[in-house]
Amino acid sequence: MPLDPTYVGRSFPGAEPFAVGAEIIRQFAVAIGDDNPLYHDKVAAQSAGHLDVVAPPTFAIRVIARAQDAVMFDPALGLDFSMVVHRDQSFVHHRPIVAGDELSAVVHIDAIRVLAGNDVLTVRTEVTDSHDTPVCTAVGTLVARAS
Repeated sequence: MPLDPTYVGRSFPGAEPFAVGAEIIRQFAVAIGDDNPLYHDKVAAQSAGHLDVVAPPTFAIRVIARAQDAVMFDPALGLDFSMVVHRDQSFVHHRPIVAGDELSAVVHIDAIRVLAGNDVLTVRTEVTDSHDTPVCTAVGTLVARAS
């Protein structure tokens, strides 16, 4: 089933804010094998000018993926995840994510197109803090392979 083109231009706010804690940042850093002291040690992070431990740049995917789930798994969109490959992902950080942040995300469907019979979906997610200040913009492209 092809993707529903009426989704292009639509926005989907995430459900609840994501509470960023120091321990979840540390766990993420361990999982990706990054021992940067800013990700593990509050004193080191504060010495570098941050309020608390800083999240690795790719930590934003924790917030983004949660927000995107409601859209990606909406049957009306028509995305069959058994046929999906992740083509591209980019992050633009407007400021670091730090422990204590309460982050919200809005998912935007920017494009749906067909290339060589495959559906290509471009999704942009805007992450903001509790003051509605931009924190991160992520753009991802998924390819739903033709049967």
